[in-house]
Formats: sequence, structure tokens, C-alpha cells
Amino acid sequence: MSHMVKVYNSTIGQKILVALTGLFLCSFLIVHLSGNMLLFKDDGGAAFDHYSEFMSTNFAIRTMEIGLFAGFILHMLFGLRTWLHNRSSRPERYKANRPQENSTFASRWMFFNGSVVFIFLVVHLNSFFVPARFDISKPSMYELVKTAFASPLYGAFYLVALILLGYHLRQGFQSAFQTFGLRPAWLKPIEWISAIFWLIIPLGFATMPIYFYYMGGN
Repeated sequence: MSHMVKVYNSTIGQKILVALTGLFLCSFLIVHLSGNMLLFKDDGGAAFDHYSEFMSTNFAIRTMEIGLFAGFILHMLFGLRTWLHNRSSRPERYKANRPQENSTFASRWMFFNGSVVFIFLVVHLNSFFVPARFDISKPSMYELVKTAFASPLYGAFYLVALILLGYHLRQGFQSAFQTFGLRPAWLKPIEWISAIFWLIIPLGFATMPIYFYYMGGN
């Protein structure tokens, strides 16, 4: 037990925990985007509403949601702890601060990106998850999505959050494999695979507000 505590308290241990929880959440993005593609089926939202009903009533899915929420919380806590540890390791400010020489743009903005993504997640859950789980009137999830993305303000916020999420995923995905010691040997494959998460998946999610705003979901 003492050995596990030492690993957890070490810098590399914290980075491993951030990497593992981050990769777990990446797998969720694939599943989430796959289900959301039903929004584009030309059936007035019937398939998406059926999918949403299944996700909200199936016992196995509801159980996995607990693990998903735990993954989000742990990733944020581990990430915050790592960020604070890195800051405290250099308590004195440099006389000449040149961040562009000490870190990449994405690395410097990692904490900021994660904070905005967290705010977006809270808004997103309040817009869709809360009505789906706790509204006794059981509203149509398709209509909720359609109404939300008809708002230019919400759509713009969603798109900005996706851009920041892309930066966060690009840096985080590659950093995860660097933490595992795999990046030098598998640099090219990791870069190609990471593009799925930081580019293709955010673009997939971005099609939803664009479609519902300009096409009206018809």
C-alpha cells in the first residue's frame, strides 16, 4: 500500500493517472459521436429518441454512466493536481519569462482549455442529460437538441468549446503515450491516431450545431 501511495504522489504517477483517465474518456467520445449521428437520419428524430430512451433506461448503461462520471471527475482532479505540482516545483518566477522557449502553445494552454471544456460540460449536461434523466414529462431529446442548436449563442459556444477540446485532446493524447514511453518509437502511428480524436471527432460534433442552425433539422 505504501508503494502505491508513493507512486500516486510522484510526478510520473500523477501523469500516468491523468493519461489513463484521459484515454478512457477518449473512448467515450467515439461512442457518444456514433450515437449522435442518428440525429441526421431522415425520420423526424425517431431513431435518436429511441436511442436516447434506451440509454436512459438500460440498467447496464446507467451503471456504466457511474464509471464515466467517475472518470471525468478523476481526470479533472488528477490534471489539477499535476498542474499545481508543476507550478509549485518552480516557486520563483524567472527574471525573463519566455514561455515560448520553455513549452509548446498547447502545453501552456492545457489548463485553460480543460477549464473551458469543464464549463462546457456542465452547460451541456444541464441542457441534455438533466432533462433526459430527471424531467418527468420525458421530452423528445431530438427536439431538445434541435431547439438548443437553433440558438446562435449556444451553437457558437459549442463550436468554440470544440476547438479548445481539439487542442486539449491533441496535446493530451500524445502526452499520454509519451508518459507510457511509447511516443518516440511509435511517433507516426500515434500522430495519425491522435488526429482521429483532436480533429475528426470534434469535426463530427461540429456538424450538429451547423446542421440544425442552417438546415433547421429538416
